[in-house]
Amino acid sequence: MDREELETVNILLVKLSAIGDVIHTLPALAALRRCYPDADITWVVEEAAADLLSGHPDLNRILVSRRKTWMKDLRRGRILAPLREMHAFLRELRGRHYDLVIDFHGLLKSAVIVLFSGGKRKLGYDSLQEGSGLFYNEKIPEKMGKHAVDRYLDFVRYLSRGGRNDGETACPAAAPEFTLIIGEEERRRVAFLLQGQAEILNIADKGGEGAQSGGRGKSKGRFVAVNPVAFWETKLWEDKKFADLCDRIRRELGIGVILTGDEDGPLDRVKALMKTEVVNLGGKTTLRELAFLYSEAALVITTDTGPMHLAAAVGTPVVALFGPTDPARTGPYGPGHRIIRSGLDCMPCFRKQCETKSCMKEIAVEEVFAATKEMLTREGVTDGNQ
Repeated sequence: MDREELETVNILLVKLSAIGDVIHTLPALAALRRCYPDADITWVVEEAAADLLSGHPDLNRILVSRRKTWMKDLRRGRILAPLREMHAFLRELRGRHYDLVIDFHGLLKSAVIVLFSGGKRKLGYDSLQEGSGLFYNEKIPEKMGKHAVDRYLDFVRYLSRGGRNDGETACPAAAPEFTLIIGEEERRRVAFLLQGQAEILNIADKGGEGAQSGGRGKSKGRFVAVNPVAFWETKLWEDKKFADLCDRIRRELGIGVILTGDEDGPLDRVKALMKTEVVNLGGKTTLRELAFLYSEAALVITTDTGPMHLAAAVGTPVVALFGPTDPARTGPYGPGHRIIRSGLDCMPCFRKQCETKSCMKEIAVEEVFAATKEMLTREGVTDGNQ
């Protein structure tokens, strides 16, 4: 099946999670739509990241897998309801008769969906993680030295070459495009959450609705968003260091600080250790509300986690603290960001548990503050003399 045949067929994309990984796949979706403007494209995603794809102009439909909820219910002895939902999900999955299925995830849980989809061409990586490659009838090399965004774009390059891993592509090259839909509802909700803080944080009321793509040169608010949480404990920086950093930003730079995260516990701890005022939005925003908030920030300071990629996707500069993972593979994508690493010999180890967590502990507040001050000066938020 060549490129011309793909233009009017059904394509299924499988990228289930997590937030950052789904964001990394958005440029591949945009490239697929450019190459195959008449194709019918469906994306299978899990609940946690589904909000990012809702209303996306390049998708015909989203199919949400509630896998984690189903497994939780089954472990609790609730059998009938999750089985009915799984049956309905599989019925909808198989009802489209896909000509092409692309597994961007490359694990057993995604490869099983590829199998049950009944697609004709089942395209995935040749790395065979968790045996996933056994479910594909077409494979491309997984080049782990590349950033995830570029690895996912390799699928589109392969297809546009007519199913070859090298040679000229039939699609015009374009810069990777991150499209997130931010509407009036998200803007109103964030304005409500920040009532009484607007003057300090300088959030503009721009109104309107549409697709928000990453880009520079936007009007920014006079505040910094700080995301002190991460899913892996080895990616965490100490609460006291985050508190000291936020205090220095407030006192020495005169910039407002908003704490963000998907739960309020860690943010409460940071706030309790601070000596200056801060706005705590922990657990209070949806992903799209957070995207709008970040799009208005002058800078986002964060650990290696989904919100880091969300900030980069909306074009906001990022100061990212990295420990066990590799920023060349999963760092904030694009120019204008700053990576802070301690540079220990054991990095990157990709371990989720560690007795010492030295790679993160060795990152000093002074180093992060200096990077923050430099970037805010570059963005014109401070004059560098505070």
